[in-house]
Amino acid sequence: LDKIAKSLSCELSFFQSNHEGALVDHIQTVDCDGIVINPAAYTHTSVAIRDALLAVSKPFVEVHLSAIEKREKFRQNSYLSDIAIAVISGLGEKSYEEGLKTLISHLA
Repeated sequence: LDKIAKSLSCELSFFQSNHEGALVDHIQTVDCDGIVINPAAYTHTSVAIRDALLAVSKPFVEVHLSAIEKREKFRQNSYLSDIAIAVISGLGEKSYEEGLKTLISHLA
């Protein structure tokens, strides 16, 4: 991701947490133009992350390593996809690369 960002004259900041509140706090305080987020299990449960993303009004891309639409029924529902500029899933680690490229293209 760093290589892709540098080749497109962009700067990245990374953050990971297993704690919903820490993710919400970071979304609300990060200084950036857009977000690539893999909300993992919070995809299907977190109104708080949805509200934080809406509150900051920054474009974001939702990414998933697996194809959530092919998983269990309860995993097929996302609280974020309807407000994301794009959802990229099922490409393994390439989901992050495509998500970053999509966000950068959107911001350009």
